Amino acid sequence: MFELSLLAPEERIEALGEALDALDALSVSVEDADAHTESEQALFGEPGLPPPKEGWQRSRVLALFAAEPAASEAARLLQAQDFFEGCRVLGVHEVPEQDWVRLTQSQFAPVEITPAFWIVPTWHEPPAQAAQVIRLDPGLAFGTGTHPTTRMCLRWIAGHGMGGQRVLDYGCGSGILAIGAAKFGARGVDAVDIDEAAVRSTQDNAQANGVVLQAGLPELASGRYDTVLANILATPLKVLAPLLCSHVAPGGALVLAGILERQADELKAAYASGCELEVVDSQEGWVLMSARFPAAVPERVSG
Repeated sequence: MFELSLLAPEERIEALGEALDALDALSVSVEDADAHTESEQALFGEPGLPPPKEGWQRSRVLALFAAEPAASEAARLLQAQDFFEGCRVLGVHEVPEQDWVRLTQSQFAPVEITPAFWIVPTWHEPPAQAAQVIRLDPGLAFGTGTHPTTRMCLRWIAGHGMGGQRVLDYGCGSGILAIGAAKFGARGVDAVDIDEAAVRSTQDNAQANGVVLQAGLPELASGRYDTVLANILATPLKVLAPLLCSHVAPGGALVLAGILERQADELKAAYASGCELEVVDSQEGWVLMSARFPAAVPERVSG
């Protein structure tokens, strides 16, 4: 394979990306051209959302092509376009052949949730101390156990146990939380997501892990649950407050993640009419929030 390297200002990134796609680039990536210098810029967004900008003030655009003539022809054609103004071709060079599958797999090692509970890709052997394991490979749906929000939710599940409980995983992604609940003894697990690809991923991952659960679109959720889990993001969590609270059974627990530390007070306010949220865990700038709903009061029998 051959890599075409370009230097471009932020406002040209989108046009270059579209043009390179039309020129049959195998992949296109954007890097900070000033990385590891005093001019380096931080560029980030919340998980599941696009970054706040298309690129950096000075971006390096890297496009892979199957052959050198295709990469060189792309460079020639791009330089003739009006939108290439302010851009520069840095060069075309050969990329050494690598075992890309093995290289990708090497980036995903087993993830420790607790000393006895691990998330393990299928190409790894579980650690000797792992008494409980979820087998999960990286895929299209969010939730491989590597993100702090997922780890905190799983740690909560492991710490509280789900024995005999009815559990709802709202916004299930890969289904990892639903699978974790089933592994820790839940008697009935519903996993829902607005993305049909996530529903399919959850079904496949549940089967691979030998657990039984129901996965579907949000209308699958019905009635009340002993535990309601939602690892999404702060904004949709605020919108969903009445719905999620309505699904928690008396004496049940609501567990929310996808929340930055600075957003905790916003979430407390959004849920104040339904429950009293508290921060119960934190990791790398993210927090896990939970509320325990009051148990039902037995009716008095007159006579």
